[in-house]
Amino acid sequence: MKILMFGRGVISTLYGWALEKAGNEVDFYVRPGRAADFGSSVDLDIRDGRVSRKGKAVHETWPVTLREDLASGHDYDLIVVSVNHDQLDSAVDFLHTRVGGATVLIFNNIWADPAAAVSRLPREQIVWGFPGGGGGYDVDTVHGGFVKSIFLGDIDGSSRTERHRAVGELFTRAGFSISEVKDFRSWLWFHFILDAGIMVGWLRMGSFDALVRSRPAVQEVVRLVREMIPVLTAKGGTSRLGATAARFIPASVFGFAMQKLPTGDNLYVFIIDQAQATGRNDYTAKADYPRDVLADARRLEVAVPRLETNEPAFR
Repeated sequence: MKILMFGRGVISTLYGWALEKAGNEVDFYVRPGRAADFGSSVDLDIRDGRVSRKGKAVHETWPVTLREDLASGHDYDLIVVSVNHDQLDSAVDFLHTRVGGATVLIFNNIWADPAAAVSRLPREQIVWGFPGGGGGYDVDTVHGGFVKSIFLGDIDGSSRTERHRAVGELFTRAGFSISEVKDFRSWLWFHFILDAGIMVGWLRMGSFDALVRSRPAVQEVVRLVREMIPVLTAKGGTSRLGATAARFIPASVFGFAMQKLPTGDNLYVFIIDQAQATGRNDYTAKADYPRDVLADARRLEVAVPRLETNEPAFR
């Protein structure tokens, strides 16, 4: 398959490398003038979670093809869009006249209504997914990794298409496992409020390490997530298993579980550590999550007093 990764971000690089190693042709679209800045290769310092739970260490220099133009008559089979949620509008604005016949995989966090966010793209060509990886760049070296599983989901019947099936087969052939999500809209929104709660704790404690070492801080994250669930439902989402757990399990119990999950020698810890060490999650990136949830809470007139009390941390 001929694949264009939109941008040369961490997720695009990690999965572009894995897909190319599986026999696909992979290029990267970058903004005009950026190809010279990025250069013709990427140094990889990553862990590949397809082969072990801790991840196989990969250290190599990977030659990449960067292009600064994209005509509507291109011959790409798949365009993978993985950008910050606040950059999705600009990505769609660029792509809507340049999609051609390609499938477009939206592969990132979303807080807007997903269908509305990509309404300028051909609906029948959209596939929805979410990665299981991360990290950060240190100049030309990407540090991080990915787990074996990725998520593919259904939004308004999108999973019942041949394109959805083909994307699933593409990742399966590359050694990934697929977790299918029926109500991907709600799944994305719950993932977003979970991130928003974690980011508040991260900002208040000064680092992710300090957050997970403090049970009171982790319990506060759980209480924040619990408080934000009505914002999700007011937007039209439905409570899912994670949201139900956050709502009904005592914060002390759920917080203890959350505290234990990201500690120890595992791939998740490594990915978070690399993101933190490289500055991938700077103040703006962290603050955007709770700030956007609070803005919607106020617009929808949903009371979130705990989030408002924490607003000085992300204002």
